Amino acid sequence: EAPSPFMTPELREKMGEAAIKGALAVSYEGAGTVEFLVDKHRNFYFMEMNTRIQVEHPVTEEVINFDLIKEQIKVAAGIPISGNNYVPNMHAIECRINAEDPFNNFRPSPGRITNFHSPGGHGVRVDTHVYAGYQIPSNYDSMIAKLICVAQTREEAICTMERALSEFVIEGVKTTIPFHLQLMKDPNFRAGNFTTKFMETFEFSA
Repeated sequence: EAPSPFMTPELREKMGEAAIKGALAVSYEGAGTVEFLVDKHRNFYFMEMNTRIQVEHPVTEEVINFDLIKEQIKVAAGIPISGNNYVPNMHAIECRINAEDPFNNFRPSPGRITNFHSPGGHGVRVDTHVYAGYQIPSNYDSMIAKLICVAQTREEAICTMERALSEFVIEGVKTTIPFHLQLMKDPNFRAGNFTTKFMETFEFSA
């Protein structure tokens, strides 16, 4: 999700400056993703840089109202970047919809999709390549859709995500939709009280 409920404007500015400094140091061109770890004292540490667009680029696009895919193509073509002051003005959450069984340790669930209905409405975006009749192969990544919900506030974005997940219908294979629905209802998640160890204590029930 973005922006992180733990972030402050000051921390975001410092991390942004560090990311830019690192990219300039290696004369980097094009889209890239710089990742940091942040401790409970809001100290941040460089983790890695992926020299590509991030998987969750729709989240960034929704909160700053900017098409990153279009921009990276323009930059690669030698066209100067169109702006430099990207401040989040919305809140977005993304759920990866995977063909996995959350009730069986997220075991892959390849097979044929017999029914597919994606949610819609204000603040809902679905990026996918699948359809009713699509055969999910067993030898590729299990992600079959990205569900992104955007709203003015985090609470509104969570509520929109709950509604969208409940409307999302994929039959014929197991998916992570039930898992995400329970996650959206978790009190600690809704309060923004979580760390990288959150999943170790999250209780997902059948």
